[in-house]
Amino acid sequence: MTLAERIQASVLGALPGAEVTVQDMTGGGDHFQVIVLSPAFKGKTLIEQHQMVHASLGPLKDEIHALAIKTRAV
Repeated sequence: MTLAERIQASVLGALPGAEVTVQDMTGGGDHFQVIVLSPAFKGKTLIEQHQMVHASLGPLKDEIHALAIKTRAV
């Protein structure tokens, strides 16, 4: 399983029902963009939404050099 696939699985595990897209931005496996659409974000600020995504990554954060996050409540 690639790191991108592990990121997607980790976010989905923490935010069931979310739509998660992960892109490797450089092809090197350490710069990613994550787009997360989730009903769990309703009523949350953008910072709170991003904190939820960061928290979902757990120990994977140590393998990621750069992470761009886009979130939206659905």
